[in-house]
Amino acid sequence: MEENLESYANLEENLKEYGKDLADLPQEDSYLLSEVLKRKLQDKEISCLEIGAGSGIQLEVLESIGIKKILGCDINRNAVAECKKKGFECLYSDLFSNVKGKFDIIVFNPPYLPEEETEDMGSKLSTTGGKKGSEIINRFLQQAEGHLKEGGEIILLTSSLTQDVDWRDWERKKLAEKKLFFEKLFVWELRKKNSC
Repeated sequence: MEENLESYANLEENLKEYGKDLADLPQEDSYLLSEVLKRKLQDKEISCLEIGAGSGIQLEVLESIGIKKILGCDINRNAVAECKKKGFECLYSDLFSNVKGKFDIIVFNPPYLPEEETEDMGSKLSTTGGKKGSEIINRFLQQAEGHLKEGGEIILLTSSLTQDVDWRDWERKKLAEKKLFFEKLFVWELRKKNSC
């Protein structure tokens, strides 16, 4: 056990040395979202945007499916650099602030947990979505319509711990659910109400 803790500490130290944080590594939520994307997306001619590209795992999945038009963005400059190193087009952007154009699919695995006073700033940026966990998601939903093509879809991950998401302008369909120790994860397909 002590050896495992020491290995973990060394891993954390080495990652920080290279400008990465453990919070940027793919977790259960990323893998659940990857499974949904592999199952759902078959049309290779669609355009996809990933908000919060992080480690680039979803960009890699989209590429492996054969989708040709892929753009990622992230508010973390280290994440943007990492995605670019992997050969992806990726922008530095706070949600849609530097994104131009419209997309068939927008993928977002947002920070969705309610704020905890004791959480360190490094992991807070990747996991905390505001006091109730929904503030970033609600900003995203307000801005997303302007970047979706007619009939476009959002694929969004949330948690049972996320409170007060403003779904009122969106039709939603649950694509996946996974129970973890202290929460349930959900992957949603969202379409703008009155959209074809």
